Amino acid sequence: MTAPGPSLFFNTRSERIALARQRYFEEGELPSGIVSAAVYESWARCQRFHANPAEKVEFEPVSTSRTHLALQKHRDLMTAWLDELPQLQAVLGTTSCAAMLTDPTGVLIGATCVGRAHEMLMPIATRTGVNLCEEAVGTTAPGVAARTGQAVSVFAGEHFFDSVKEMHCAAAPVRDTQGRVAGVLDISSEAIPFRFEASIVVGLYAAGIENRLLISQSANHLVVRFQVDAKLLDSHFAALVGIDQKGELAWMNGTAARLLGLPSTPGAHDERISAEAAMGASFSQLASLPETDSAFLLLSNGLMVWARAEMRAVDGHRNLVQGWQDAALTVAQREVEALPLAKADDAASERLSGDTAVGIARPKPRRKSRQPGDESPDLDLRDCSQHLIEQALDRYGGNVAKAARKLGVSRGLIYRRIGRRK
Repeated sequence: MTAPGPSLFFNTRSERIALARQRYFEEGELPSGIVSAAVYESWARCQRFHANPAEKVEFEPVSTSRTHLALQKHRDLMTAWLDELPQLQAVLGTTSCAAMLTDPTGVLIGATCVGRAHEMLMPIATRTGVNLCEEAVGTTAPGVAARTGQAVSVFAGEHFFDSVKEMHCAAAPVRDTQGRVAGVLDISSEAIPFRFEASIVVGLYAAGIENRLLISQSANHLVVRFQVDAKLLDSHFAALVGIDQKGELAWMNGTAARLLGLPSTPGAHDERISAEAAMGASFSQLASLPETDSAFLLLSNGLMVWARAEMRAVDGHRNLVQGWQDAALTVAQREVEALPLAKADDAASERLSGDTAVGIARPKPRRKSRQPGDESPDLDLRDCSQHLIEQALDRYGGNVAKAARKLGVSRGLIYRRIGRRK
C-alpha cells in the first residue's frame, strides 16, 4: 500500500505521526515511512490487548510478591545497574531525562526519576514494580524492547495510547551469558523532546551494564577482553568473550561478535565454536595473556587487537582458582598430545607460554656457554628453574600470577612446571 506522502499541511514530525495514527487506526493503512516497523508492529499487537487507544493508561505495579521476586531474581543485573548509575546520573542530570531499568518481562526494578515540576506521568510510571509491558501500557520503548529483544525509540504520538503521547523514550536490551534478554535500559523525557540522540546514549550504557553482568556471571569462564585500541579495553566499547573449560566460546558480547565476524544472534550456530578457531590462539595461550596490562593478539580473521584475560574466583575476586589451574593444564596437555611426538616438547613451551600467540616481543634468555668440567648442564638448569618457581609460589601463597610477574615468565610456563611436579 502506498505510504502517505509529505504534505504542506503536515510539515512537523508530530503532525505526520498524527496523520499516520489517523490512517492506521481509522482507515487501516500501514504507516510505512512515517513510523518505524517496530512501532507499527507494536500497534498491531496492542490492538489485540486494548480495544481503544483513547483509553486512559493506568501505570499499576504488579503484586508485592512479584516485585520482590523480580528484585531478588535479578540481583546481578541490579548490581551492574548500580555500578553504572553514578556516571549515568551525571550524564543525564542536566537534561530533562530519567533512566529506567526493567526486568525481561517489563517490570520496573530501578529508576532515576527526580520528580520535576512539569512531570505528571514520570513520578507514577517510575515506581518500583510498575509493569511497562505492552499488555499493560501499550507501545512504549521499554515494552517493545522487552518483547522483541531489539533497541527501539518511541516518540510522542508513536505511543499506542493517546494519554502517553507526552513521553519520548529510547530503550536497549541487556543480555546475559545465555544470550537471553536479562533486562531493558530506558531513557525517557516527559513533554520535552530529546535534544540529543538518545538511542546512542542508552545503547552505550546498556552495553556497560551488560558487560558488568557478563563478567559477574562468569566465575567458570576465562574472560578475554580485546579491542583495536588498548585505551578502549576498560570502556563500554570493549569486546568480551567467555571461554569455558573445554576451550569453547561460552558467550560473547555484541562488540566481540562484530570484531570476530561471528553472528551475535542467539542460536545462530548449532554448536559451540572453539576459542582457537575464533580467536586465533589456543586456550593456554589466551590464559597467559596479561591481567592488568595488554598484549597484541592476532585473531584468526587477520585483525590485530590488544587483549587481556582474567579468571574470577567464585567469590568474585580476580584470581586463578585451583579448578582453573587443573583445567588449563588439562587443555594444554590435550593440545600437546595432538601434535607429533617429536614436536610435543617444543610445542608445549610455546603454547603454554603464549608468547607467539599474543605477539609479545620478549628477549630470549642467553644460554650460558658450557665450561669444561660441567656435567649435565640441561639437568642443572631445569632443576634450578623448578626450584625458583617453587620458591616464588611458596612466597606468594600459590598465586601463579604474582609468581609469574616476579620471575618475569608467563603463567602458562608455571602451569607446565606445576603439571610436571604433580
